[in-house]
Amino acid sequence: MRVLPLLLALSSATEAVSVGQRRKVVRSFNVRRTKNSDSTPLQVGNGNFAFGADITGLQTFKPYAIMSHMGLAEFQPANGPWTDFHYTGLQMWTHGRLVTYEVPNSAQNDISNWLRENPHRLNLANVGFDFGRQGVTEDDLQHKSQTLDLWTGRLSSSFVYDGSPVKVETWADPDSDTIAVSINSKLLKRGLGLFFDFPYPDKEKFNAPFVGHFNLTSKHSTLLDNLSSNSARIKHALDATTYYTHVSWRGQGKMSGPTNGTHRYTFTTSQTSTQLIVTLSPSPNAQERTITYSGVTTASRTWWQTFWTTGAFIDLTSVTDPRAHLLQLRIILSQYLTAINSASNGWHGKFHLEMTLWHTLPFARWNRFPLLWRSQPATYEQFLPSAVARARMQGYGGARWGKMSDPSGRSAPGEINALLIWQQPHPMYFAEVEYRAHPNVSTLRRWDGVVSAAAEFMASYAWWNQSSGVYDLGPPMYPVSENTNPNCTRNPTFELAYWRFGLEVAVRWKERLGEAVPAEWVAVRDRLAPLPMVDGTYVVYEGIEGMWTSNATTNGHPAMAGLYGLLPPPASGKPLDTEALKKTAAKIRELWALKYSYGWDFAMLAMNSLRLGDPEQAVEYLLHPIFQFDDAGYPVGGSRGKTGHWPTSWEKDVQVGGFLPAL
Repeated sequence: MRVLPLLLALSSATEAVSVGQRRKVVRSFNVRRTKNSDSTPLQVGNGNFAFGADITGLQTFKPYAIMSHMGLAEFQPANGPWTDFHYTGLQMWTHGRLVTYEVPNSAQNDISNWLRENPHRLNLANVGFDFGRQGVTEDDLQHKSQTLDLWTGRLSSSFVYDGSPVKVETWADPDSDTIAVSINSKLLKRGLGLFFDFPYPDKEKFNAPFVGHFNLTSKHSTLLDNLSSNSARIKHALDATTYYTHVSWRGQGKMSGPTNGTHRYTFTTSQTSTQLIVTLSPSPNAQERTITYSGVTTASRTWWQTFWTTGAFIDLTSVTDPRAHLLQLRIILSQYLTAINSASNGWHGKFHLEMTLWHTLPFARWNRFPLLWRSQPATYEQFLPSAVARARMQGYGGARWGKMSDPSGRSAPGEINALLIWQQPHPMYFAEVEYRAHPNVSTLRRWDGVVSAAAEFMASYAWWNQSSGVYDLGPPMYPVSENTNPNCTRNPTFELAYWRFGLEVAVRWKERLGEAVPAEWVAVRDRLAPLPMVDGTYVVYEGIEGMWTSNATTNGHPAMAGLYGLLPPPASGKPLDTEALKKTAAKIRELWALKYSYGWDFAMLAMNSLRLGDPEQAVEYLLHPIFQFDDAGYPVGGSRGKTGHWPTSWEKDVQVGGFLPAL
């Protein structure tokens, strides 16, 4: 049996694989380590909160992050609060009129940079073992062993220090920002303790992202409040942000510090027992939490078993193809990582709205809609007022979604951020996938406002070209590849196809609701410019020079593969040219500079190959030498495939869990 026929199971949920077999398959890929990784932690988390651990089960030797959806901070501008400035953006000629875009201008570099970098993610704390003396390193530990149990979300770590074994279990609560830790060792009777250290955030997006600085102590403050004999609270204030880390324990102990002008606190024990139970909960509120260790472990077991036993599942254990084991490994690890990190998204800790398609839509395609519903359509509803204001400012109707946004929807200044458009039809894709699974009025009503606002902008944005008799997209604009001249980019192929798809969905949406369809939506859908072609292939955009002969045109995202690899065949207008699709796929395979591509490029290329009837090529893309991952499932290949201490940009890390069969 070959591999690819089984991948068709991704299109729908299946109960063909029993719970026992699912458990066997998942646990066969539990991650095991005997030493620290220099760049990637093992993680426990819940999608809104994640804890990265080194070989000790904590963060003793590696400054891996504790990060949360709520963990955002802002640097104080050098010249006072940013609200004292009026950010004007930059006006650009757009079809005979000046339009204001959220693009940096030379007169406002400082405020532009500030808006791009703020608010940002921050490492909430580091917690590790205090061995009672300075200079202890990983080399001082013997018999190191660590296992991440994917079925329960339990991280089990063990080592020997000073002749005594230490066993650690680390868990994350699925419903709150809480870590629960169990420590078993005779060393607890001899002074083995913990440290809690609080860094100042780093504004550079590539500097071991979000780990922070532990030596900039004067820029922030911390304050310890011992609440009881079994609990303490540490207040952390930095610039305009304040949050609290609640620590509780079962057993005898005391929190003290900070020490030596740092923001490092120490928990020491006076144990008569060989077990210590600790829970840690960062929170924006000072109110103490009452989450117990047993409550966390029970909830984690239940949540992960539900995750693995509901929705689709692929079992390749009977497949004889030698690539099946690696493919199965990718499937399992990528789903685990996506489930715990799906709220972590983007450069500078900003939310990237174009990437949400790849980060969260697989939950729907694997029939795990509750995981999708925790963010959709709520994300679009949250951003709707700012998107409407952006469109209105630019003279358009509806809602223009930003690319790189803060929680208010305010767009980070940047030329690509302001001129990228392929994220505009995303709500239609989400809505249509949900409707196909849940074809009811509730689905229609839930998405109607967002879909209508998106369609109104898309119809308003398209420009009627009197000379050609079609509606054009751009300029100025950036296509998916983000590497063209925005003032020359007109009618990019993928965006045209996606525009038509989005308007098709919007029209059907109104028809399903029994409501009138705006005539402008239909007119733009039916009279969009034709998909540009050169020598029988689909190309990046209309009028591109040197397609297939220039390095400048064959790198970045190969979005033409998305015509068939992501989108369904068009329901109206001219059908896709099958031979052109095949010829384009062959050109991409032959000429594209994949070393400059991202993870989701390989997934999209694989989907395109599969739909074109070439399953072997689909497997080749999924297991491409550049598209490689380490033992824990993090990317390691390609110039754009490496990650730091936290998988900060999930566009790098879409694996087989993001293998998303098109509609």
